[in-house]
Amino acid sequence: MRYSPLITDLYELTMLAGYLDEGMDDTPAVFDLFFRHNPFKGGYAVFAGLDTALAYLENLRFTEEELAYLASLGLFRPLFIDFLREFRFRGTITAMQEGTVVFGREPLVTVEGTLAEAQFVETALLNIINFQTLIATKAARVCQMAGKASVIEFGLRRAHGPDGGLSVARAAYIGGARSTSNVEAGHRFGIPVKGTHAHSWIMAFPDELTAFRKYAEVFPDSCILLVDTYDTLKSGIPHAITVAKELRERGHELAGVRIDSGDLAYLSRESRRMFDEAGFPRARIVASNEIDEYVIESILAEGGKVDIYGVGTRLATGMGEGGGALGGVYKLVRIGDRPKLKVTSDVAKATLPDRKRLFRAVAPDGAFLMDVMTLQDETVQPGELVYNPANPLERKQIPADARLVELRQVVMTEGKRTGATPNLDAMADRCADQRGRLPQGCLRHVNPHIYKVSISRGLNDLRNRLMDEVEQGYKP
Repeated sequence: MRYSPLITDLYELTMLAGYLDEGMDDTPAVFDLFFRHNPFKGGYAVFAGLDTALAYLENLRFTEEELAYLASLGLFRPLFIDFLREFRFRGTITAMQEGTVVFGREPLVTVEGTLAEAQFVETALLNIINFQTLIATKAARVCQMAGKASVIEFGLRRAHGPDGGLSVARAAYIGGARSTSNVEAGHRFGIPVKGTHAHSWIMAFPDELTAFRKYAEVFPDSCILLVDTYDTLKSGIPHAITVAKELRERGHELAGVRIDSGDLAYLSRESRRMFDEAGFPRARIVASNEIDEYVIESILAEGGKVDIYGVGTRLATGMGEGGGALGGVYKLVRIGDRPKLKVTSDVAKATLPDRKRLFRAVAPDGAFLMDVMTLQDETVQPGELVYNPANPLERKQIPADARLVELRQVVMTEGKRTGATPNLDAMADRCADQRGRLPQGCLRHVNPHIYKVSISRGLNDLRNRLMDEVEQGYKP
């Protein structure tokens, strides 16, 4: 799928034209893409969107129609339009693998290239990675709360447009929702597709039982009946049991029922009891209707018996406290041979300069202990002191028995990927494995444990030196 290079903010183009006019377009530059705070006020995030971003970069070029549109704006000189005609991304991308659990301040993606190419891709990379990381994180939270129950991504009709719907299905799969109602997502990404029928199917027939029977005739081996059109327990479940018996007589089994309204904990519990008493313990109960991790928590606390959760609106739109959007940013960290940082009055918001490496300290039992950022050419060892990037006076020792694992690798050089397109199942497996290795407190949805992300002595010293230089430059 080609993303037009016009999917960008105008200022990327005006800056690009300015760099060309100033002769700065070929200056080497390095940018980091990161976020400062975990979404949903949670204890972690799940990195997603890299493969989509790499596809955008590989196919980045302007068509003649797009160039004609830019020329028609009256903003740009013909020389700049000619420059764009040959414009390609030929830089280097360093990133972690999708499905990796990540935390605030860590460089998810580092872009190296000319100032022109590294600057121009800012908007598109943020658009792709911010959204997919947000949705993968939401899905991981939902799936973690669901436990052994399955989660189906049901969010297409509430997603932010067709492109958003595809991104939701892909990212939610990485986070743990391993099926979708979105047929195009199934076609494009190989995600299993699942679905039942709408209330309109029931209402299109003279009565509920007739509607159930007709659906079972068409789909005898995958029949899930929507039981809440009229009355779940007085009508829907009794009629579903009738159809289940008829299916069994013909050599088939009812797959289950879906409940889309009402007290889902009570209705699922009673439905389970009625099916079990009728001799259908394997009939699955699907719950939908504004489901998220908090609703699932409530259902479980009240003894609900749900086998599958259909999660739509709240997943597809990233709803939730501290959700709605991931606050990812894209900052210049080196230009030419000079490391750069953004300085504010709040040291916690100052960026971390220069090329960096990112390590994870792992305990002998595989548990994650802390993450450490270093300068590109710096080495750190277990037992060394590292610093809180938000408070340089706060120091912590890397556990002496820890193993340091590098989290990022070069995934693109000269504008071409360095390896094959990764498998979505591997990304989803990685996410599930890594969530299981986090400190348990990180999985709490209220006041989670703050996972330690530290910086090395060399990175801390460089930041302090650059901040002093900036401060000296402001003195009269």
